[in-house]
Order: sequence, then C-alpha cells, then structure tokens
Amino acid sequence: MENWQAILSVVTFIGVIILVMTEWVHLTIAALLGALLLVFSNIMTLEQAVGYIGNSHGTLGLFFGVMVLVRAFEPTKIFEYLATQIVLLAKGEGKRLLLGIVAIVTPICAVLPNATTVMLLAPLIPPMAQEVGINFVPLLILMVFIANSAGLLTLVGDPATFIVGDAVNISFTDYLLKLSLGGVIAVATVIATLPFLFRKIWNTKLDNLEELPHPQINHPRALTVGAIIVIFVLVFFVIGESLPVPISPAAVALLGGALALLLSHHSKIDSVNNILRDVDWSTLIFFMSIFVLIGGLEKTGVINGLSGVLAAILGKNIILGSLVLLFVVGILSSLVPNIPLVVAMVPLLKQYLVTVGLAPPEVLAQDFQGQFPPEVLPLFYAMMFGATLGGNGTLVGASSNIVAAGISEQHGKRISFKTFLHYGIPVMLLQLVTSAFYVLFRFLL
Repeated sequence: MENWQAILSVVTFIGVIILVMTEWVHLTIAALLGALLLVFSNIMTLEQAVGYIGNSHGTLGLFFGVMVLVRAFEPTKIFEYLATQIVLLAKGEGKRLLLGIVAIVTPICAVLPNATTVMLLAPLIPPMAQEVGINFVPLLILMVFIANSAGLLTLVGDPATFIVGDAVNISFTDYLLKLSLGGVIAVATVIATLPFLFRKIWNTKLDNLEELPHPQINHPRALTVGAIIVIFVLVFFVIGESLPVPISPAAVALLGGALALLLSHHSKIDSVNNILRDVDWSTLIFFMSIFVLIGGLEKTGVINGLSGVLAAILGKNIILGSLVLLFVVGILSSLVPNIPLVVAMVPLLKQYLVTVGLAPPEVLAQDFQGQFPPEVLPLFYAMMFGATLGGNGTLVGASSNIVAAGISEQHGKRISFKTFLHYGIPVMLLQLVTSAFYVLFRFLL
C-alpha cells in the first residue's frame, strides 16, 4: 500500500483520538468524520468500511441488545428504588453508604456494560447526597471506579473485556473460571482505598434520612416477567456457547432486548418507538466508526509494521511481554479511551504473535474460530486488565467516566480533570500492580 495512505490513516486516527481527549468535537462526530475521510480519500471503499463494521458484529449486537433490555424496564423505577435503598441501608454512616454503592454497582456491572449502568444509577446520586448533606462528586467517582473494575468479573461486563475475549474466542464460562478472580481483586483493591481516598465521607455521620425521596416500583407484574427475561439472558450468557448449537452472548442479548420490547409493548408500560429512540445511538455509531479507522490502519500495513517493532523489543518472552503490555496499555488507556485502544491493539498483538512464530497465520483471519496456543493467552489477558483498569486513571480513560462527569455538571458541580486525577491515579496504579501479580502467578509461573 502506498506510503501516503498509511500516513493519512495514522494521522486521521491520531487526530480523532486528540479530538476525543480534548473534547473539541463530540467524540461521535470526530470518529464518524475520520472514518468518512478514509472512504473519500479512497483508502478503502464504502463496502470495505461496512465489512470492517460487520467483522465486529458481536460487540455491536451485545451493546444494542443490552441497551434495549435496560431501557425497556426504566418505567418500572426499579433502578431508582434500589439506589434509594443504598442510602437507607447505610443507617446514617458514610462508610456504609460507600460500601452500599460498591454492593449495588458490582453485580449490575458484572452483567451490563459499565457506561450503561452509570447512565442509569449516577443521576440518582446527586439529589440523595444533597439531601443528606455530603458532596456527591466523590460518590460519582467511586461509582465509576467500581463500574470499570466490576466489568472484569464477566466476559460481558466491559466493552474492552468483551472485545479482547471475542478476539481469542474465549467462552463466557471459561472467562468465569480463568479471569473472574482478577475482577474480584480489582474491586477489592478499590474497597481497600475507601478509608484513605474517601476519608471525609467514610467518617461522616449522615442526617435527615427521613427527607429522602422514596420511589415506588411501578408495574410489578411486568417487572416480574422482566426478571424472568433477565434470568434467561444471564443463564444463556453462561451456557449458550456450550450448547450443541452454540449461541453467542450477542445473540442472547439481542433476543433479550426483543423480548423486553415485546413485554413493554403488550403491557403498555412504554412504546417501542420511545424505547428505540432512547437507545444510545451515538455510542454505537462511535464504535462503528472506530472499527473503520482501525481497519484503515490494518489495510495500509501500519499495524503490521508496529507488530514488527513489538517483536523486536519482546521477542518470544511471554512473561516480559505480558507485564509490559499490562502497564503500557494501562497507562495508554488512562489517556486514550480504552475501547478504540483495544480495537487497535488486538490485531497488532495477533500480528506480533505470527511474526515471532508463536501463533499460526490462520489467527489473522477475521472469521478465525479456532483456539489460540494456550501459552500466548496471558498476553491477551494482560492487555484486557491493562485496558480496563487503566480507564480509572483519568477523566477521559473510559466512557463511564465521561458519562458521570456530564451528570455531575448537570447537577451544578463540574468534575475537573485534576479532581478525578487525585482519586484515579492511586487507584489505577494499585490495580495495575495487583493485576500484574494475578496474571504472573495465575498464568505465567
């Protein structure tokens, strides 16, 4: 491929990332314009661009299905009800409030994308915190830390986790057996920091609990049926890929979303148009555009060239490679949104493995469904942990961080880059260190 096309692909990708980091342009507009620039400069045809989007159908299908599923049950007020119970169960103690946020966010983010969970629960924190007289900004930041960390508990809990897992064809069950403990350690690391980073709230005695809003659950019958749908989705997340006819997590999520639409329509708790209108199309289009941008890097040979650099530095040293990847990707992920970073790193890492002879060339195929050599999998696990936990480092590290910052500003307080950094850097560094020990002793030694 001609040099000018490779250079334009790199400049376009870096330009989009800079626009996303600085927020000069909305991230969806930046990514979409970047993808279209590659098409209009004839680096790839529109058909090829759509092909790159189609290659990532699993990620997009999972996101869309879960978004519809969650949005369909908003009218029942179940999320508002659960959030209020956190404060009531705190019994006036700040430490219990902090631990309550951990307790409710952790299981939800294990099965739902973290940004989606933050969208649902974060708007409930400011009014409740103001009612009991404490600053809600640290509570929102804590929610983000737990949401990002708990995403490592299951294959579908975090977009970056799912993208890497999908790339190496790891099943939901295999993930639970091999990697979920790493998610537990990540959450436990945040809990260990609570008395220090959140000292003021930890030692606070809350008052005026009787003034809290007490939302009531609406449409209990529809919610009961909805709970059955959610249980169905979770069960098939676990067993779907081991059935005689395998069912992917994306297909399960789409079916769950369709059943939730059917329930909402026939129970008349909401209309199909309303639910689909509220789907986060901006995020979906952003992902599609990023997949096209990564496709441009791949098509022009940029990723192949970078894999050669990686091969020269690391050789065949899996232990060194895993630790370097974990920390380098972790630090990069604190500066660059982790989803585009992971999308770029997966093909680069595959090409590196082929270049040094650790994996056969077949793994580079977009539709490769075989098994990777077991000895190389720690490299992907390390990248998964680095990308997900690095997102806790700064305000722009993960989509859930940006969501929380927007909600905070709507309620009159801006989460500055410096404020988030104060909490984020210690948590990120501790989590990267504990994750490095986990990967080292669980998979490498």
